[in-house]
Amino acid sequence: MSLALKLALAPLLVVQAVATRRRAPVLPEPEGPRQGQVGAGRVLRVLIVGDSSAAGVGVRTQDEALAGHLTRALARCSGRRVRWQLVAKSGITTVQALDLLKQSAPSPAEIAVVVLGVNDVIDQVPSHRAVQQRAVLVDWLREHAGVRHAVFAPLPPVHRFPLLPQPLRHVMGGDARRHDRAVARWAATRDDVSHLPIDYALGPEHMADDGFHPGEPVYRACGEALANHVAGRLITTNNDTETTP
Repeated sequence: MSLALKLALAPLLVVQAVATRRRAPVLPEPEGPRQGQVGAGRVLRVLIVGDSSAAGVGVRTQDEALAGHLTRALARCSGRRVRWQLVAKSGITTVQALDLLKQSAPSPAEIAVVVLGVNDVIDQVPSHRAVQQRAVLVDWLREHAGVRHAVFAPLPPVHRFPLLPQPLRHVMGGDARRHDRAVARWAATRDDVSHLPIDYALGPEHMADDGFHPGEPVYRACGEALANHVAGRLITTNNDTETTP
């Protein structure tokens, strides 16, 4: 969509966005611990960082959320004991995620899985600025949490979110795709960052009750895809070493 058309639609988009916020149910973050370990063998420390999708909004417990599916699948496919921690909060942007990390002082980790971007799109952060903010986030993770590699999950297909009316859905979907392409291009320039495209079904039956957040099938598909990526590419190529149990 051209900038001129987007500007012309701006009054309608604002009205639709406000109305959508008002009618959307506010779902809680799921219950359950935000750190733990699963599996047996050598320890692999994983830090999961992000917004409501990282937190697991849309399901009842962390076992059903991204963290649960990701860590169980990673323990299975890597043969490692996965020690994990989740630092996430609904509604945060990339800048706010960095602030949350600084406040949380997470434990050291070898791998970070980052799930961010939708709120950058909602707040109309330009894609180039969002990439710059992600670079600052990764640099902080390396320096303060010992992270060797950060994996960025893709932005979801916002253009298929049932909650959003047209043309708001189309505009936000285009913005999300533009952000995701920018992150992918940036990740390709760094050895310590990867961006993982994930192709998954996204009909109303795969979504949470609010029509905006993922349901359990989406969390399972994304968690397993991220686990396979980490186990198949990062552990084997990064010459992973023994860590303290």
